[in-house]
Amino acid sequence: MSIWLIALLIMAGLALWWIAGRLRQQIGLPEGQIIYSDAGAWRRNQRRLYSARHRLVGKPDYLVRDGAKIIPVEVKSGQSPHTPHHGHVLQLAAYCLLVEETLGVAPAHGILQYADRQFTIPYTPELRRELLTALDALRQAVDLPTGPARSHSIPARCASCGVRTACDQSLA
Repeated sequence: MSIWLIALLIMAGLALWWIAGRLRQQIGLPEGQIIYSDAGAWRRNQRRLYSARHRLVGKPDYLVRDGAKIIPVEVKSGQSPHTPHHGHVLQLAAYCLLVEETLGVAPAHGILQYADRQFTIPYTPELRRELLTALDALRQAVDLPTGPARSHSIPARCASCGVRTACDQSLA
């Protein structure tokens, strides 16, 4: 193999390494190995995280392993609010709980990545309890004869809802 070909391969490898680092930075991923991704536009991840104990299933955008730590990352396409939306925090907490249940490692925190800002959300015992309380409340609401109360103040949200075809209160 010629020295020029070896030099070219080294330069191509360095260029790819630099591009990968820039993409990681743009997405807002922490350092570490990406062990799970469901954010790729070209190939969706079919594997879901599932907890039978908590009757919970989910697909985080990324899971990053940094040593013994696993960090869930949820990417939001919109601009960041002043503080993270509470529903987004609970969604991230659900991913932390799923990591704890399925991989046996309770994350110390998760990351909410908005288009222009990142929030590190500690996965505390208080947040875990709040999530479990919210899950219980949702299950109780689903068991009501009328089903859960729905908020139909935003027609676009109703139109994009995954259960609108079965909803007797659908606006669409």
